[in-house]
Amino acid sequence: MALAQKDGSEWSGQVAFVTGGVTGIGLGVAQALSDAGLRLALSYRNEAHRELTARWFADKGREQPLFVPLDVTDRAGFAEAAEAVERHFGAVHVLVNNAGVSVFGPTDEASYADYDWIMGVNFGGVVNGLVSFLPKIKAAEGPRHVVNIASMAAFLPGPQAGIYTASKFAVRGLTESLRYNLAPHGIGCSLCCPALTRTNAWDSALKRPDTFADSGFAPVARAELEQFGTAFEAGMDPYEVGRKVFAGVVEDRALILTHPEFREDFEEIFRDSVNALPNEEAPPARLEIERLRRAANKAAKAGRIIGLSDLT
Repeated sequence: MALAQKDGSEWSGQVAFVTGGVTGIGLGVAQALSDAGLRLALSYRNEAHRELTARWFADKGREQPLFVPLDVTDRAGFAEAAEAVERHFGAVHVLVNNAGVSVFGPTDEASYADYDWIMGVNFGGVVNGLVSFLPKIKAAEGPRHVVNIASMAAFLPGPQAGIYTASKFAVRGLTESLRYNLAPHGIGCSLCCPALTRTNAWDSALKRPDTFADSGFAPVARAELEQFGTAFEAGMDPYEVGRKVFAGVVEDRALILTHPEFREDFEEIFRDSVNALPNEEAPPARLEIERLRRAANKAAKAGRIIGLSDLT
């Protein structure tokens, strides 16, 4: 895979589409990409947020992004967005799947509507972005990249975030596999897992669509949600997250971790995982299959398209 220049200059002039790009982490990523000279298309749901973002670009004297109204669960809408971006700019080089909802509640009480809404946005939205934009990114020239923004929940489960965690684990697995598929096309692919960030993500439960109203979670009082939201005030500035995302793109990192405070957790995950392996010999035939798997992965990273015949 072609590596980007370390100063990021080769990305100037490339076109990026960022979902949920007018607030929170999406806006921070958009601002960092704009700093690097990329041209932008940003999806949005809230008109007031769109206006504030447009003002930021105007105040900086920069090219206005193409603003695209979009519900990321709308497949037809996503396809139309991809056509609009290509029509406006002529090509698309970068996709940042960022939009998501943060909804919490005990998993054992969840309804089908809870699963359908949270998984539909957090995982389905990423799927829709990939299906709609990958053909256009493959057809473009120059440096290209896909960033799927998940969460530290992709590694760290908790009792109040079962479906949210499942959605982020799914994005993690999809992205780590997709990287092998995109490498032969010269397209980078990164999983970004930010942690506590100064955003309004805490209020997602207040924006639940009527079609998913039948929740199994007990209603949460607005005052309780607002108290929970005070934790986000201690979060990282979204612009700092955005700068770290772009640095990860420049270095073509498979995994972009933005927050430093999780070494203890990762060391525990490593210990528990290694200790869970049975202390016994594996038969030669199985060892050979795993050797082939590792070799195929290395070959994919080096730019070779891998088929089933490479695995046996």
